[in-house]
Amino acid sequence: MKPVGIYIHVPFCRYKCPYCDFYSVTAKDELLDRFAAETIRRIGELSGEKISADTVYFGGGTPSLLGGGRIAAIMDALRRHVDLADNAEITVEANPTIDLGSFLEGCASSGVNRLSLGMQSAVKSELSAIGRRHTSDDVLRAMEQAHSVGIHNISLDLMLGIPMQTPESLLHSLRFIEASAPSHLSAYMLKIEENTPFYRIQYALKLPDEDTLTEMYTRTFAFLEEAGYAQYEISNAARPGCESRHNLKYWRCEEYVGIGPSAHGFLHGRRYYYDRSLEQYLSGAQPVDDGEGGGIEEYVMLRLRLSEGLNHEDMRARFGADIPRAMLERAASPVMTPYCICDDSGIRLTRRGMLISNAIICELMEHL
Repeated sequence: MKPVGIYIHVPFCRYKCPYCDFYSVTAKDELLDRFAAETIRRIGELSGEKISADTVYFGGGTPSLLGGGRIAAIMDALRRHVDLADNAEITVEANPTIDLGSFLEGCASSGVNRLSLGMQSAVKSELSAIGRRHTSDDVLRAMEQAHSVGIHNISLDLMLGIPMQTPESLLHSLRFIEASAPSHLSAYMLKIEENTPFYRIQYALKLPDEDTLTEMYTRTFAFLEEAGYAQYEISNAARPGCESRHNLKYWRCEEYVGIGPSAHGFLHGRRYYYDRSLEQYLSGAQPVDDGEGGGIEEYVMLRLRLSEGLNHEDMRARFGADIPRAMLERAASPVMTPYCICDDSGIRLTRRGMLISNAIICELMEHL
């Protein structure tokens, strides 16, 4: 069995950002202890699966609220019950709002070797507009603390299209990123989700218009390319060799174990998810089966998110067939030329195509 990834959703936050729809609850010590204990118990159930893994990802929520000790205990359980590769990529997400020194020290001692920081912007007014309580100085402090304990693989999040953002203010954030020199950058557009405060006031938000957002997206990845970062997915760029190995599993339609309230997983050809309920999780509720996974439609849709795109060789290896001729012909048609590159290797989206990827991928999928 090919090594899988392991995703652990840590459903705790100190406060809820007004744009966020990820499942989280208020962090309390008693709940943090119960969550860690239940997660360790569920990891123990993996022993019978004979699973090998080469990536671990603590996402959230705010995983740093668990503290280094609880992260270490969960990592100990993983090493006892899963065949974890010596060179495994082990990522933890954190917000730079609080001093992360002791947390990162505990993480590093337990094998964490990658840090994902929720920077979002380097502009104070923009951070305030999206309810973030840190500053760019806090980001630099967190990066320095990570380096000091030996965690050098650092990813920063950058949000595009947030209230009050302009191409000029975005350039300030991009220059901050260039100067701080993370190994990886996730640049994603603000999406107004239902059941969030931003959804209720969306028409009052001062959001960039569509043309400005297009300029921001294009400028971001052009700037990053000049700074030595290669875009390898619609929303991600990295220095050579620093792509997120864990997230690549999602986009390459590979299997992974999901653990935690609202977490999704894909194992033994089946997809599943946990309900968005901490209490159900703590009471031992089992995940919900979500049907078969890894089919050709799902595979094509996910692979087209990657800069490497959909290629014949991988299609043959996985499904024993080339990319359908009708799809190739549509991708090569004059109307699709600005959005797709179709050549002997397969199909991949241009940067312009990535900007409207949902529409382009749906169009191509009609010819699958």
